[in-house]
Amino acid sequence: MKEVYDKNKDPDWARIAHLFKIGIFASLLALIGGDMVLGWGTADMSLAGMEQYFSRYLKVSDARIFWSGVLGMIGINVETLCFFGVHRIIASKSERYAHAYRAGLIGMLALGSFCHVMCCATIYHYNALYRIEPGLAMEGAMNFAKYFLFPVTAIFCVFFLIMNIVQIVAFAKGQTPYPGWCFVFTMLTGLIDIIAMRIAGNRPWAYALSTGWLSFGSLVTFTGLLINMPKAIRGEQR
Repeated sequence: MKEVYDKNKDPDWARIAHLFKIGIFASLLALIGGDMVLGWGTADMSLAGMEQYFSRYLKVSDARIFWSGVLGMIGINVETLCFFGVHRIIASKSERYAHAYRAGLIGMLALGSFCHVMCCATIYHYNALYRIEPGLAMEGAMNFAKYFLFPVTAIFCVFFLIMNIVQIVAFAKGQTPYPGWCFVFTMLTGLIDIIAMRIAGNRPWAYALSTGWLSFGSLVTFTGLLINMPKAIRGEQR
């Protein structure tokens, strides 16, 4: 085991940069093709609660839901694989943090795209029921989500938090070649996207962008780490 780990002591920066570039492309594919295609719409503000939430999807066609599921599945899987570039960076300094990060990453890879597809399926289920009997749509969609979407999402969130917390701690504690302040480049930056878009109000582009907060966070992570890679190569810790 030690021999395998020692090979990571000197990161293959060219390969890591290549992974980050692919990750940027995959994040854009997931953000635009997977999330914005699905989330583009406005809510009926005369409604409340989950009925208001689901109302913005009523004009989303079945074709849009299908392409959102397919493109999102591809983009999410590829962008998650590209996070192994971050794993290589952490592994160059800390075996312990690298193992923990990889555990979170494997869970993300197994469940990330599945969560996205189940979100698309829930919206499809709601719209299909609404066309048949509007009064039954909400109850039917929530029951579908309770049995199929919520359980996988809960497990996904555990791995998501492990991966991102480990990344933040490893970077902040200097357990990577990057400056410590680069801990800001994680998927959690997508939360800023949600807050900003909520402030923007009931607008199609705002809902579309907030739907893709995870891929937005990936995009920020890959871009930020790629831009600051020269500092890491030179060993600058500030």
